[in-house]
Amino acid sequence: MEFTEICKPFESLTAKELYAILRLRSEIFVVEQNCVFLDMDNNDQVSQHLMLYQNKELTAYARIVPAGIAFAEPSIGRIVSSPAARGKGFGKQLVKLGIENCIRLHGNKPIKIGAQIYLKAFYESFGFVSEDDFYEEDGIDHVHMIRRAN
Repeated sequence: MEFTEICKPFESLTAKELYAILRLRSEIFVVEQNCVFLDMDNNDQVSQHLMLYQNKELTAYARIVPAGIAFAEPSIGRIVSSPAARGKGFGKQLVKLGIENCIRLHGNKPIKIGAQIYLKAFYESFGFVSEDDFYEEDGIDHVHMIRRAN
């Protein structure tokens, strides 16, 4: 699996990169998951954007959010793989790189995520543990998970 990794702040995104990000997030979170919500929540402007490209196509994406914005801790969110990339290891690679970039950008601190319930075991494989009971967000069951600093 060959891919190109790019991680950059909002101000450095090209128009093509931003369009690809918003299109992929909309394709999965709004259309595929049939979830009507406002994806553009004003957190993009303060976040770093991790993009994995294969053959010049955005195949996976995550947003690295500084502490104090979504949670008290730095966080990784909007974790998404394109349908064409599924089952090829891009999701695992994305989360691994998301953790590495979060530590690089914000230090070796706990990282918090809001995970969809069906992905709980997936995130546990990266050292995340459930922090509380399930909660519903935009019609989908989620759980807060945290990965402690090493």
